[in-house]
Amino acid sequence: MCLEQTHCKILYLSTMDIKFVSELDKLLIKPKKIVIIPHRNPDGDALGSSLALKHYLEKKGHQPSVISPNGYPNFLKFLPGESEILKYSLTPRDVRNKIYNAEIIFTLDFNALTRAQDLTEIIKNSSGKKIMIDHHESPENYSDLQYSDPSMSSTCEMLYNVIKALDSNSITQKIACCLYTGIMTDTGSFKYPSTTSETHKAVANLIELGADASKIHQKIYDSSSFSRLKLLGVTLSNLVKIPKLPVVYMTLTQEELNFCNFQKGDTEGFVNYGLNLDGINFSCIMIENENDKKIKMSFRSQGKFSVNSFARIYFNGGGHHNAAGGFSLDSLENTIIKFKKALDEIKKEF
Repeated sequence: MCLEQTHCKILYLSTMDIKFVSELDKLLIKPKKIVIIPHRNPDGDALGSSLALKHYLEKKGHQPSVISPNGYPNFLKFLPGESEILKYSLTPRDVRNKIYNAEIIFTLDFNALTRAQDLTEIIKNSSGKKIMIDHHESPENYSDLQYSDPSMSSTCEMLYNVIKALDSNSITQKIACCLYTGIMTDTGSFKYPSTTSETHKAVANLIELGADASKIHQKIYDSSSFSRLKLLGVTLSNLVKIPKLPVVYMTLTQEELNFCNFQKGDTEGFVNYGLNLDGINFSCIMIENENDKKIKMSFRSQGKFSVNSFARIYFNGGGHHNAAGGFSLDSLENTIIKFKKALDEIKKEF
């Protein structure tokens, strides 16, 4: 194994927990039944890391299954192995049996079991050993083995380091594609502050190993439906600047979503457009969801302002320093009022 080689430790373990990899290596010595679970509404990093791990474990003789709490955007369905993902929302009985019979349960790209939503209690009640790999702040203590590092760009970059440490020659073209997708999407195409020289070294290696960077970018960013572009136009027309603050917000009502034939994933990345404005360092989008009876909120910032703290304090959420999410159980109108009031309370931070 690569862990026995000193040079591999220097190359791959400088930014990760050596003990984690050593313990994981021991757990994976013999073939096991394994489930891999991303968070609800999985994004590129969650699905990319889950499928990359699935391909790696299959290569090592294990029986892994990826289980998603629910569906995900169509633009992620090009990922190798996507068609084999089980969705709890579609096959609840099969999923419960898989989780209860699993010897190991990986939870990827989330650090609070509630992020698995309907799977939360099922995971808790399973006897399988629970392993967390995640890069969000303030992890909960639910796992038997944990690799948590909020300084990392993505869960996929963390998993890249893990796989390289376990077996430096095991990354196939499929694994490379999945890992590249997660790193690219969670770094905003390598523009976020969490993107380091090590991140670029990782993606360079993934391209060498078969990840088609141009094709992946096209699949993610250049395959919008006509209705999604219409929805983007509506969103930008709803853009509002907060007077005397470097803050903008956007809104989408359920009626506007319906008018544009909204599909899951259509609003992905919309919040980032607010940061394109000169002098703006905080952008928010509020999206009405009548089925869930809540307002979904996404926050993005540049510089010192922590949207993670903002989301945790005011809107039942959290995430990263510059990227976070939350929700409101109030009406859209009252949520806007609450948002403005929160800004007034913290305006000295800008």
